Amino acid sequence: APVQAYIAAMPGWKREVGCRLDALVVRAVPEVRKAVKWNSPFYGVEGRGWFLSFHCFEKYVKVAFFRGASLDPPPPGPSRQKEVRYLDIRADDGIDEALFLSWVKQASELPGERM
Repeated sequence: APVQAYIAAMPGWKREVGCRLDALVVRAVPEVRKAVKWNSPFYGVEGRGWFLSFHCFEKYVKVAFFRGASLDPPPPGPSRQKEVRYLDIRADDGIDEALFLSWVKQASELPGERM
């Protein structure tokens, strides 16, 4: 419920992106756990920790893969943290669903973050 409330409060086009991201994560990992931490939706697997979150910025939605450097291929956005990789989604960007689903499935099978 907190993640759905967060998505419902996302402004404008970002709400549609949030709904789509949430649906894709659930499709890839039906047993996914959800929570809102630090004003961001988090997704994880029981016993493995959190593998993904996203956050709204003014001009884009930033998806964080906590073990993204281990994904094949890794998401495009670098981070100051060695393992984290990002995907930034802007208003006119499409989401490569097959690639995103692949990243989510891979990420969900890795040890996640304990937060």
